[in-house]
Amino acid sequence: GILILMYYQDHAPPHFHAKYGKHEALIRIDPLGVLKGTLPPRVLSLVLEWSAIHKDELLRDWALAESHQKLEKIPPLV
Repeated sequence: GILILMYYQDHAPPHFHAKYGKHEALIRIDPLGVLKGTLPPRVLSLVLEWSAIHKDELLRDWALAESHQKLEKIPPLV
C-alpha cells in the first residue's frame, strides 16, 4: 500500500511524504506537485488525485502539526 505521512516540526512549504515500497516522494500541498523524490507513475497519479480531493484537510493537518496538535485522519481514495 501507499503510506501518507506528515511529520511534526517539518520544514516549509506545506507538504506530506508518500511512501510506496522503496520509493518516497515529498508532495507539496498547494500548489500540488512533487518537491523531491519519485514514485512509480501509477502510484504518483493516485497520490496526486487523493491529495487534490483532500487539499483542505491536508492544509488543516499541516497547521495542526505546526502547533504540535493531534492530526486528523483523512480517508483513503476509494
